Amino acid sequence: MTAFVRSRLALRTLVKLRGCAEGLTARFFLAVSAPQGNHDYISRRVIMQRISILLLVLVVCFATAMQAQAPAPKPDPALKKLSVLVGHWTCEGEQKPGPLGPGGRSSGEFGGQMILGGFFFQGRWTEKGALGALVIWGYDAVNKNFNFDAFWEDGTRLSGVVTVSGNTFTWSGKVVAAGKPYPARGRIVVAADFMSSTETAEISPEGKTWTPFVENKYTKAKPAPKK
Repeated sequence: MTAFVRSRLALRTLVKLRGCAEGLTARFFLAVSAPQGNHDYISRRVIMQRISILLLVLVVCFATAMQAQAPAPKPDPALKKLSVLVGHWTCEGEQKPGPLGPGGRSSGEFGGQMILGGFFFQGRWTEKGALGALVIWGYDAVNKNFNFDAFWEDGTRLSGVVTVSGNTFTWSGKVVAAGKPYPARGRIVVAADFMSSTETAEISPEGKTWTPFVENKYTKAKPAPKK
């Protein structure tokens, strides 16, 4: 039904443009064929210039009309899977000793929201006793998975892909710290009531064996009661 309506609108636009073109063409050629004060006719070059201008105007009008009728792009429905991560969370966790440092416990907050018209997800950590970070998720409609990039305040970067199964987000990628890349992988599991989640991750210092990297627990902050 939508395609039929669009085709009817496009046809109506073409009919209007055709009428406009016929009117403009008639005016141009009347001006061309009319004798001037000195009884000379307009040169062929002038005729071609006017025709070129006419065609350019018609192309611009048609492109503008079709653009106005084109529907605005919408986020892929798969992005709705990220809605369970949206909100304000408190975080308690630990980074294990390894190639990225001695590790240690951390606590802080995490805020998740959809951005840029719902096409991307943004998460921001503000932690005490550890470095804050920013992560951006997007959806790859070709490979049917999510991709992400995370950035820490010391320049460390993590990028990779995510697959989603229910409330479980499984990711794999590469950490680049101090100019060295390390394979990494992890999993985020959101509880059935969407009010808590756990995160575990592993890192491979030499690309062969895996060691624990991160363990975090998130608790969703309840909204303040309305007054």
